[in-house]
Amino acid sequence: MIYPTPRAAILMATGLPVTLIIAVLFPALWALGAAWIAGLVGLIILDIFMAVPRQKMEFEVKAPGSFYIGETEQVWFKYDYGEGTAPRSPECRLSVNDRFSVEPQHFYGQAANGAVLAAFDLKTERRGDGEIERLWTRWQGPLGLIWRQTKEALDLEIPVVPNTRLVKDKAIEIFSRDATFGQKIQDERGEGTEFDALTEFMPGMDKRAIDWKHTARHRVLLAKEFRTERNHNIVFALDSGHLMCEPIRGMTKLDWSLNASLLMAYVSLKIGDRIGYFAFDQKPYLYSQPIAGANSFPHLQRLTSQIDYSHHETNFTLGLSQLAQSLKRRTLIVVFTDFVDTTNAELMIENMGRLMRRHIVMFVAFRDEALEDLVKKTPRETDDISRSVIAENLMMERDLVIARLQRMGVHIVDVPADKLSNAVLNKYLELKRREAI
Repeated sequence: MIYPTPRAAILMATGLPVTLIIAVLFPALWALGAAWIAGLVGLIILDIFMAVPRQKMEFEVKAPGSFYIGETEQVWFKYDYGEGTAPRSPECRLSVNDRFSVEPQHFYGQAANGAVLAAFDLKTERRGDGEIERLWTRWQGPLGLIWRQTKEALDLEIPVVPNTRLVKDKAIEIFSRDATFGQKIQDERGEGTEFDALTEFMPGMDKRAIDWKHTARHRVLLAKEFRTERNHNIVFALDSGHLMCEPIRGMTKLDWSLNASLLMAYVSLKIGDRIGYFAFDQKPYLYSQPIAGANSFPHLQRLTSQIDYSHHETNFTLGLSQLAQSLKRRTLIVVFTDFVDTTNAELMIENMGRLMRRHIVMFVAFRDEALEDLVKKTPRETDDISRSVIAENLMMERDLVIARLQRMGVHIVDVPADKLSNAVLNKYLELKRREAI
């Protein structure tokens, strides 16, 4: 597409009244005004031919193969025009689907070294199939009288996946078995119930571990060592209802939950436990049988991509009842959900009680920082006092629900969103250490 620039429009608009004035006052010189317009039209045509056409440019896109939710990645576009006339004042605009937000809205580039480069920062807003739809580009001719505009139909589908970068970083910290020189063997012994070996009793050891029969036989004080148990079933139950779609710190509560679950899943698979996923909103729509082995982690990642956002209200009765029927052995159930008040949480508490009869339940909730800020805010107006009182009442109701769950024996994780992953992992390791699973 070719169209005139504001400069050409201003010059043309300036020439018309001048031509009209000359034609009225000096009829014999009317040709001067016509020459102005004709000359400007000629310059516009010349600028069209001098401007580098799109056909003589090579187009290239550089984009990541996938995006992590909540992070920002750069996408590069390149127009290579070779040794010809450089495009003047190139501008680009990128259109994407609702999975991304784009900065800047308009990119004003410069032609250099035979190419025009454009870079956009894409911030991921939601998980799913992100699409870079098209790139709009325009540039002026050497005289600045015309725009050449082109549209690149990109249709690049790039998946937006849960952030596993944190998982990899934490895994390095937890499972680094390399010593400074060479390697060392790490014995995974703990306070389990699986017998490992007899060892001579040392000061500081648990006196309850003394084996009196073997002590009498060998006439040496011997104690039992136990191996940490493995092969426990762990199921992540994720509520994907409308409350979990609320954004916090650039990501939805559901995405924060998925990141935390993947970190715990990776560590659990390495330890030897079995991991499964369960997702529900108004009804259950995903359940995977617990699987073992660190090589199963990519499969679990693909499963999480099927957990989508929902605008429906969560049905705890149907969801948690279905989960209880699907589990055949004692399981650690990690429930990621949220609630507003005691009325909203009543059915959730009732169904948690049913799960507690056979299973261990870890309840993961998000501390409401917005309510805390309203309570702590120094009131300056009457409305500030009203907001503070309402916020405090909501927090008190929330604390009542948490207290009821704790009295039932549910293990609670109630932290801000940015500390969720570490808190969930630490609670899991604490349960393993106490042999509560």
